[in-house]
Amino acid sequence: MDKRIGIYIHIPFCVSKCAYCNFYSLAGNDKLMQVYSSAIIKHIEEYSAQLDGFIIDTVYFGGGTPSYFGASRLVSILNALKKHGHVLLDSEVTAEINPGGITKEELTKLKRAGFNRLSIGVQCADDKMLKNLGRTHTIAEAEQTVSFARQAGFDNISVDIIYGLPSQNKEAWSETIAKATALKAEHISCYGLKIEEGTQLYIFKDSPFLPDDDAQADMYLYAVETLARFGYRQYEISNFAKKGYESKHNLKYWLGQEYIGFGPGAHSYVGRCRYSFIEDLEKYIDRVSLGQVVVEYSEEMSDFENAGEYLMLRLRTAHGISEQEYYSIYRLKMDYVLELLKKYETHGWAQYKDGRWRFTPKGFMLSTTLIGELLEAQTRQRTQISKPWQAESAEEESQLTLFNKRPLQSGLFGGRRLVGSQDLV
Repeated sequence: MDKRIGIYIHIPFCVSKCAYCNFYSLAGNDKLMQVYSSAIIKHIEEYSAQLDGFIIDTVYFGGGTPSYFGASRLVSILNALKKHGHVLLDSEVTAEINPGGITKEELTKLKRAGFNRLSIGVQCADDKMLKNLGRTHTIAEAEQTVSFARQAGFDNISVDIIYGLPSQNKEAWSETIAKATALKAEHISCYGLKIEEGTQLYIFKDSPFLPDDDAQADMYLYAVETLARFGYRQYEISNFAKKGYESKHNLKYWLGQEYIGFGPGAHSYVGRCRYSFIEDLEKYIDRVSLGQVVVEYSEEMSDFENAGEYLMLRLRTAHGISEQEYYSIYRLKMDYVLELLKKYETHGWAQYKDGRWRFTPKGFMLSTTLIGELLEAQTRQRTQISKPWQAESAEEESQLTLFNKRPLQSGLFGGRRLVGSQDLV
């Protein structure tokens, strides 16, 4: 048994809804917390047969606000995973937390239970701007929360920050970068603000109070350059890490590896199938409790669709794509894709190094458009060839390995031992 998988647990509860948030999360539903915890644990138990075929090497509690859900409930869910799945002792186990919303004692409880990574939503360094975003913390509370986490024993901390906020200029953004680096986090995520319909900030759509495209581009490039000087390597469009502290769980998404999600709206990718659960808290609880179907959407991915995801997801990363790798997996050529990448190279949007194509920081800024063009080129090439992948025997399909291998003797929760191989970035 050496197949690896990541587990995502969605915690949809929040103390209040942030003005920019478009994730499935709810405020004012605290009375459902305990029954939801029981439903998640029951759902994990029902999945025990499927989980038995995998080694769990990453677990991610996202939201919503997992810290608002309470340390005890988070620990109970993690313990259920340990009981019904093969969770490595050195698995990366992450919890998203909000500054000021968790005590040092609760952080210590998480650490002792096996949580070893925190993702803290700092967002910006201006208290007034934080209030306008609907955030319930101050920058001082963010600093205190990081201090509490260090005291609790956490040595793998990520902080989230946002650029392109209403009335935010480059000076305000540089102050946020300065505060983030002063926290000495091992990982920093820099997200550009997206104005989504249905959020409170939608009133600012096309507003002159929002930084224009050029201003946002300047902020992004400033973050890339400044964080590099502080030792943070950009390994994905929005993510920067000290060496060895890349998010192993999020890399599963970007490298097309398998993961299972639990909770309303959670997505999974197992084998060749993608599926998601119903995005309704009460219906999810009721259906799980009654043993009813909670899957809302599912699809079997074709070889060509997986090839498209290879381009779309891996070009988000600094690792990029390889012509040889692409052909070895999908038995498809990428001549038309390569023509575009060479064109992008002349514009400074892409570069070719060590046998791989990857976007530059300027290319990352245009990635939505560029990847769309590459996918169109891939489709054009497909129409020129009469489905060559069907001529290949299924037995010839090769499994992509982006990681180096090394011998492993590692333990599982519950005292079990595992001998096999471990994937390393």
